[in-house]
Order: sequence, then structure tokens, then C-alpha cells
Amino acid sequence: MIHQNNPTPDNQGTAQTPHGISNNRGIPETPQIAETTGVIPDPTVGRWQHREKPAATADPTAAAAPPCPTAAPTAPCPATDLAPAPSTHPTPPLLRAICDVCPRHCRLAPGQRGACFVRSCHDDGLIHCDTYGVSSGFAIDPIEKKPLNHFLPGSTALSFGTAGCNSACRFCQNWELSAARSWARLGSHASPADIASAAASRGARSVAFTYNDPIVFAEYAIDTADACRERGVHPVAVTAGYMAERAATDFYAHMDAANIDLKGFDESFYRRVTGTRLGDVLRTIEIACAAPGCWVELTTLLIPGFNDDDAQLHAECAWIRDHVGRDVPLHFSAFHPDFRMMDVPPTPPDTLTRARRIAISEGLRFVYTGNVRDAEGSTTFCPACGEALVVRDWFRVTLDRLSGGGIHGILHDSTAVQYARCPSCGEAIPGVWR
Repeated sequence: MIHQNNPTPDNQGTAQTPHGISNNRGIPETPQIAETTGVIPDPTVGRWQHREKPAATADPTAAAAPPCPTAAPTAPCPATDLAPAPSTHPTPPLLRAICDVCPRHCRLAPGQRGACFVRSCHDDGLIHCDTYGVSSGFAIDPIEKKPLNHFLPGSTALSFGTAGCNSACRFCQNWELSAARSWARLGSHASPADIASAAASRGARSVAFTYNDPIVFAEYAIDTADACRERGVHPVAVTAGYMAERAATDFYAHMDAANIDLKGFDESFYRRVTGTRLGDVLRTIEIACAAPGCWVELTTLLIPGFNDDDAQLHAECAWIRDHVGRDVPLHFSAFHPDFRMMDVPPTPPDTLTRARRIAISEGLRFVYTGNVRDAEGSTTFCPACGEALVVRDWFRVTLDRLSGGGIHGILHDSTAVQYARCPSCGEAIPGVWR
């Protein structure tokens, strides 16, 4: 039995409070999800880590190196002893495990946790994902809420998250989960196979890893993604993209779609407001867009006075065009005051319209607005003839002229990244349409 808590919004920012699994119509559906049994290798052990090497002439009386250093002094990642991990085995002194999931590369001794709080070093000397198999809750969402506008329009996704985050966004809309320092909000237990089965039985075509960043529970997300693919369900990641290169390459090989937050286009903004680094996120976007079979869309939350000036918007859109292509959809989303930025006003609708106009002027072909009711900004238009192809009212699809037919060809063997034809002029429209 799943015992539910209240998951918070994904990066589109629409709150939910499901009981059991919500179908967005107010009808509770509480599934029976059984525990997986059998002896298997410990799936919680981190897949991206290595051990500190002892110095050739180490002084045994010297003090241990400080844990979890960071190359960016404005993006610290202190290891913490707030909740020591379970201990069963001794580990050699002074040799820390180094987590290679994200660019922080936290160096952890047994009993210490990384900056994300949910990856810790146990007394076997290994880093574990402590939220493997435990969720904050589940909900059935429209895929447009992720937001993904070119991926199975009108379909639903079984959405879930865990706790913790490796970013430190001052505007986080999911801070009760991302900044959690206990497991109190994690009341739902489910194996990867159970989640895939629950999605398939409810007609959800996707499972979305969201609410908090799946990077911090990457092992759980990857195993769930594999289980989903076996059931014909698509794994989808909603993430800030602050991931180390090798881990990102492995992670996106298991995803069928992703929405990655590109939070701005200024290194100072990234370090000051998110506690991360722009360059690492840009590299993740390149990796994700190059992953065979993974459809990628990007989202920028526009915060008044922080990342909404014309110069920054032009630079961001030019980078997208030149590095990952003009066909990658970009969503500009409205900010609402939250967490540590309650003193910042909401984004004016005119700012979203201006940003969309700039993106189109830079050559991007599919640009959307979100968190506001904007008929033009939520519609997929043919970039050649201007015909409305997919019309949305908030997250509801009211017209879809692409998914029913006109598929032109398959770009990748794994998970069809397709080109549908505009029924009016024949222009190829990229996406995953059916």
C-alpha cells in the first residue's frame, strides 16, 4: 500500500495535493504496490564514485582533508553529519569516497552526507543513494505540465520524486522536498517494477521523475526507467541539469524525454541564485540532446530583474540555436514569489511575450510561455506557414493535427523521435507524436 504525502509542483509550478494517485479530476485512486523480494546486489550503492588515493608519503598524524570541497567558492557543498548513515563495516582512515554524480564531487567519510543530503557514505566506505525506493508521493499529470509540448501531446504521466537536491535555488517552488533534512515527507515505498506496473495499469504513457531533481536519486530513476521501457512506458526526467559529464551520459541513455531548466544565461546569476554553475548545465544540455532516443525541451523561469534582460535572453537563445539546434523547444515560464525570494514580484505577462519574440528573432522555431494563460504562447505553430498544429488551453490539448497521422520518419531506433508533416504545407515538425 502506498501511504501518500503531498508532492509539490514540478518546474511548471502548478501545485497538487493528491491522495493515493490523483487523476487530476479529484478522484482518488490508491494502488496496491507490492514489495520486491529476492536477493539482489544492493541497488542503493552509487554508480558514480571513486575512492580518495592515499598520498605516497602521507603523515599519519596529519589532519584529514576537509570534506566536500568545491571549485566555486560561491557554490559551497559542505558535507553534513546531521543524520549519519547506517554503519555496518569499517573503512580505512583518511580515505574518503568521492561522489561523481554532480560537479561538486563531495568527499565523504563514513557517516557524512553530501550537499544534496540524500547521498551518504556508509561504513562500507561506499556512497549510497539513501532515497532509493522511497517517494514523496505519486500523481497522474498531463505531460504538458512537465512541460513537454512535443512529446505525446494529450497523454498522461505518473509523476513522483524523493527528497533532497544538489542545487540551492533561492526561488525553489519545491523547497519542502528539495531542502528536506529528514525522511519525514517520504512515505511511499515502491520498487522500479512496481512503478512501471502502476503507470501501465492506469494508462499513463510516461513516468516522470520530478518535484525534486532526479540527479540525486539517479540510480533509482535509471532502474525505474529500464522497468518502464520493458512495459512500454516512457521514462521522463525533469531536471536542473547540474550533473557531472560521465553520470549525465549514462543517465540520458536511459531517458526517452527530458525537460532541463536553463535558469538563465549569466554565470554570476547561476552562482548567486542557484548555487551552481552555468557551464556545467550547458554541457549537460549538449549531452542530453546528443543522446539517441531522448527528446529534450528546455525551460527558463524568468525572474524580474535577475535573468530577464534583453542581452541575456538574446545570448541564451543564440547559444541554443548554435549548440543544440533551433528545433529544441524552449519554454519561458512565469515566476511567482516563493522560498527565499518572496520579495521579488511575479513575472509580468509582457515579459514572457517579449522573451518569446526575442527567441523567435534568434531563429528558434518552437517557443512557448508557461504559468500564464496565453493562447498564442501555448500553441504549436508550423514555423513555415504559421498554421496552428497543436492548440492548448493551460495543460489541456484542444486541437492536435500531428499525432493522428502524417508521421514522416524515424530519427532514432530507440523511442521514436519523429518528424510529423504539417497538413497545410508539409513542413517537418520534430517531436514524439505517437
